[in-house]
Parts: sequence; structure tokens; C-alpha cells
Amino acid sequence: MVRDDWLRFVFRMLFLFGAAITSLFAMDIEHLGRRGEFYLLLLASTLGMNLMASAGDLVMLYLAIETTSIPLYVLAGFFRGDDKSTESGFKYLLFGALTSTIMLYGFSLLYGFGGTTSLYTLAEKIAQADLPLPAVVGSLLLVMVGFGFKVSVVPFHFWAPDVYEGAPTPVAGFLSTASKAAGFAVLVRVLFAVFPQAADSWVTLIAAMSVMTMTLGNLLALAQKNIKRLLAYSSIAHAGYMLIGLVAISSTGANLGVTSVVFYLIAYLLTNLAAFGAVAAVGRVTGSDEIASYAGLSRRAPGLAFIMLIAFLSLSGMPPFGGFVAKVFVFAAAVDANYIWLAAIGVLNSIIGLYYYLTVLKVVYLYRAADPADEAKPLPLPRPYAVGLVMLAVGIVLIGTIFAPWFEWARAAAAF
Repeated sequence: MVRDDWLRFVFRMLFLFGAAITSLFAMDIEHLGRRGEFYLLLLASTLGMNLMASAGDLVMLYLAIETTSIPLYVLAGFFRGDDKSTESGFKYLLFGALTSTIMLYGFSLLYGFGGTTSLYTLAEKIAQADLPLPAVVGSLLLVMVGFGFKVSVVPFHFWAPDVYEGAPTPVAGFLSTASKAAGFAVLVRVLFAVFPQAADSWVTLIAAMSVMTMTLGNLLALAQKNIKRLLAYSSIAHAGYMLIGLVAISSTGANLGVTSVVFYLIAYLLTNLAAFGAVAAVGRVTGSDEIASYAGLSRRAPGLAFIMLIAFLSLSGMPPFGGFVAKVFVFAAAVDANYIWLAAIGVLNSIIGLYYYLTVLKVVYLYRAADPADEAKPLPLPRPYAVGLVMLAVGIVLIGTIFAPWFEWARAAAAF
């Protein structure tokens, strides 16, 4: 029921690192990091993610997904006195329960078709049953509802902006990185192990979802005034970029496709955690998540502004940061698989993304605070934030410049 392979190992390292950094960012938030139940829920969710990455059985997979999700529903609504946080947790619970139910029905169909719950024997059993392709594709679509929700791809993205905005900022960062990585770990394993005979169908489906996800995420991010909503739509767009690598799985560039997805997730986890960490550091002092409140930040906290510069340039895909190398590998996998048109759409979307990331940096570096006296007040950065943000910034630069070791990890994980 549980597999021990490189895919499991690499993703476990990501989950544990993401949980550790999230704990650092939460420590000095009064009603979050100083309550023991926060860490209990965070550990329970991380345990579920570890099981998601290693699950080789439908029953274990579903239990792992629920073990991951239920604590996250509570964490999203952790601030009971905040209406936005309560709304965030409630919406996440409702949408998560609905998509989980549909996914479970897909699992039950797969069990009925194959007579086994083992992911690695289902494909053989279904092939022996000589099922019509529509039946297999139908079960795939039901399963994709649950997985699509976990990784927030179109049309299952609608929960992300509201949940990210209302959830405590460190929790939103954890949701957008570790939770998304867990969803992609499961997506890669299930598509590759269970649905090889329907590869043509799901490759077309995922290519279409990738285009819609990238385009919608980037276009909606352009109009955002709240930085957490902007990062939510940015997270949706990045899920679209990752789907490009999945499209290349069933082609001549199959290994490069999975490798590029894993490498992208490594770079993305570091980059987006740094972005949300900086947002959490500013928000705890200013009490606002509006982009306008970042005016004059480069004068109040030059180090924090510099880390935001690194994180946002990496998200936009600028060298020499990790996000640039990650996008190069994903687009290279698409070109190698003869999906040149998909790589071209990805490049165009990256240009759109660059605009709104630079808009935030323009406010940070060029705009002056509404009250000039505010710029004379330093923005204190507690030691846990400083340690976490410096680690992430160094990691972003290392992955962008000395990427061979990380690429080898990703290649080993792709050999599952």
C-alpha cells in the first residue's frame, strides 16, 4: 500500500522543509504560532502529504488525501474572530468535500473495473477486462476533479483566491506550495500507473487545462489590488506551467517531462514560500495586505524588499533565479514532445506574468509612503522570519545557478 521510491523521497523532503519554514513564519503571529494546536494540525497535514507521495493503493491514497485536507480546512479558518478567515475555512471545506466525493466515486469505478485497489496492477486488470475507452476516460475525469482541486487548475481553481486571502498568511503559503506539490505527486503517479491506455485522451485534456489555467490565472492577476489574491492567481498560473511537463509524459520526452515537473515544484516551493513569508512579515506590522501598503518598503526594510525582489523575479522566470531554470526545463520538455505551440503559449503567459510581478516591485522600490513619517520607522523583522527568508533566498539563487544536483534529484524521482 506504500511505495518506497525516489518520487516519495524527494517529495517528502519538500513537505518537511515546507512545514519547517511555515512554522518559522508562524512563530511570532500571536493567535497562530503561540497555540499548540496549530503545530499539531500542521504535522497531521504533513503526515498526510507524506502518505500521498508514497501511496500505491487507492484506499491508502484516499486516506492520505483526507488526512492532508481536513487539518488544512481548520488551518484556513484558524482565526475564529476574523470573518474572512472563517469564510476561507468554510469555503475550503465545502468545495473540498464536494470534489473529494466525486473523486471517491471515480476510485470506486476503478475498483469495480479492475477488482483491485493496487495502483500498479489496476492498468493491467483494466486492460484484461477489455473495457470500452469511454468507461476508462469517464473514471479518469471523475478522479481528475479531486486532483484538479488539490492543485488548483481551471476549472477547479475558484476556491483559491478567497481561501488564500482569508487564511493566515503562513497557512496560505503552505497551501500554495506543499499542498500543491502533494497534488502533483499523486497526479503524476496515478496518470502514469493507472491510465497508460488512455494516454492520448488525458494528454489532450491536460494540454487544454494547462492553456486555460495559465491564461486565466495571469489575466485575472493583472487586476488584483490585494497581494495575497495576486499570489493566489499567480499560483493558479504556475499550476498551468507545471501541467505542460505532464503533457510530455507519454511522448519521446517522457522522462524529461516528469523531471521538469519535479524540478519546477522544488524551485516553486522555495520561491512562493519566500513571497508569502515576506507578505506575512509586512502584514504583521502594517495590518494590511493591499499592494499600496508596500509603498516605501525599500526604505523601511531594505533587506526584506531585496528578498521580495528575488522571490518575485524568480516567479516571473527571470535569470539567474530558480524560476527561470524551472520554466526552461518545462518548455524544453514540451518542445521535445513536439508540443511547440504549448511552449509558445507558456512563454507568452510568462511575459504577462512579468508585468504584474514588476508592478508590485515598482510599488516597493519607487513609490513613497502616503505618510512620509512612516518611512522613517524601520520595519522590524523577527529572527525566525530572517532565518527562514535568508534560507529561501539562498536556495532560490542556488537552484538557478548550480542546478545540476537538484536536477539529478528530479531525474531520480522521475524514474519511479
